[in-house]
Amino acid sequence: MAQIVLASASPRRSELLRQAGMDFIVIPSRGEEVVTGTHPAEVVEELSLQKAQEVAGRILAGEEAVSDFSVVIGADTVVAADHKILGKPADHEDARKMITLLQGSIHQVYTGVTLIVKDAKGNIRTRTFNECTDVDVCEMSYEEVEKYISTPEPYDKAGAYGIQGSFGIYIRGIRGCYYNVVGLPISRLCHELKGILDPFF
Repeated sequence: MAQIVLASASPRRSELLRQAGMDFIVIPSRGEEVVTGTHPAEVVEELSLQKAQEVAGRILAGEEAVSDFSVVIGADTVVAADHKILGKPADHEDARKMITLLQGSIHQVYTGVTLIVKDAKGNIRTRTFNECTDVDVCEMSYEEVEKYISTPEPYDKAGAYGIQGSFGIYIRGIRGCYYNVVGLPISRLCHELKGILDPFF
């Protein structure tokens, strides 16, 4: 079987891979992130590539206790409103601004994924793609915004919300992959893995 390495400490990404029935190990990336792109799709692809390359490089250099690997998965997710990228909120005021911006409108969630594959002959190949999902958020009152940002939920998530958490009651609808909003487009990922890891799978 293929040795899969997830280059992310995100518990949500790990849970999605487990739900898909994958055996994998986690080696979080720790390199400095450098962004040159401006469009959200470019940014997430660039960052996912950097994360996957950093972890694969450490493994190949013998810096990690992994004897071999078949694929390293790097991923990065951003929330974008009017093409403006919203990262993780720094504090309550930052979270308030983000939720106020998103309520009553449709925004986009982009996830970039990079697969660095070592085939049966030891050749290294790289594939990067992105997935975009439209998310429609209900109008929220000031009190609803304040109640939500008073919880711990917004502060470790891009755009200051988690669709799988209590914010779900404000999601009017989505167009695209739900799991992409959680942090990993699992169906697309599995399709890409099948294509490039044969005959491992």
